[in-house]
Amino acid sequence: MTMSDLAAALRESRGFAHKRDIGDAVGALGAQAVGTGDDTAAIPDGDGWLLFAIEGFVADFVATMPWFAGWCGVMVNVSDIAAMGGRPVAVVDAVWSRGAEGSAQVMAGMAAASERYGVPVVGGHSNHRASESQLAVAIVGRAKRLLTSFDARPGHDLVMAIDLRGAYQEPHPYWNAATEAPGERLRGDLDLLPAIAEAGLCGAAKDISMAGAVGTALMLLECSRVGAVIDVDAIPRPPGVPLARWLLSFPSFGFVLSVPPEHTGEVLARFAARGIAAAVVGGVDDSQRVTLRSGPDEAGLWDLRSTPFILPGGPAHA
Repeated sequence: MTMSDLAAALRESRGFAHKRDIGDAVGALGAQAVGTGDDTAAIPDGDGWLLFAIEGFVADFVATMPWFAGWCGVMVNVSDIAAMGGRPVAVVDAVWSRGAEGSAQVMAGMAAASERYGVPVVGGHSNHRASESQLAVAIVGRAKRLLTSFDARPGHDLVMAIDLRGAYQEPHPYWNAATEAPGERLRGDLDLLPAIAEAGLCGAAKDISMAGAVGTALMLLECSRVGAVIDVDAIPRPPGVPLARWLLSFPSFGFVLSVPPEHTGEVLARFAARGIAAAVVGGVDDSQRVTLRSGPDEAGLWDLRSTPFILPGGPAHA
């Protein structure tokens, strides 16, 4: 596959389309919208920050994989908190189903993740008389020092860190390195992000979402009004997984970081010490363009100067 073909496949993907909806939602809020683009809201609170986020799940995912959807309700939220340099405090949920039995597996998955990640479910809302299954989970956390999507700088190294110790939830694009892992490992791996933030080693970070590794990098770069050339061959990838599939996958543990080069070695070493694959995949520049590269083959993925991705009015309105 050429880089032009790969760039086109990413632009046309469901993950990219869902992320582009963010701009429409924020635009509709108008003057109420503030600082869109981060993984959580960050509210100054004493000597730190209160973090607040929510995740909703598409109905077909909840219907076909209810236990895993419940697990993901906790997992993706704790990843959002970690990406901001924070530690989770608690979650609440909203579950809709056709009868109590319709939500039993969702709740079982959520309870399992709550126990393994050490994050209590402290309340929520249920409706057992709905026409279809739906799930949303909200979280609060705290950070001593923030990582944001707005502080990537030209000259930084673009780093990706992904836990490859897993397998696909076939036939779906979900790379699961979490449900069979011990809780102590899951909690320790997530604590890498706030530890890196508190040590001042990282400029910006974002957890890899359904937009995939490159799409998540694109969101981070847009919010910071910068660009990058991404070496797709350098992105940590499981053996035998085709590149096109991997770049449209959602890993259970995956982060994009913008790191000052004098700290890159330390950041990579911290991930390696916990068995997590991490690599420099490109350099941040001031172009506001995102380009994909594989050897001598290059193709433009997105020109943020002319076309916004998740920001309603483009980079100038971040």
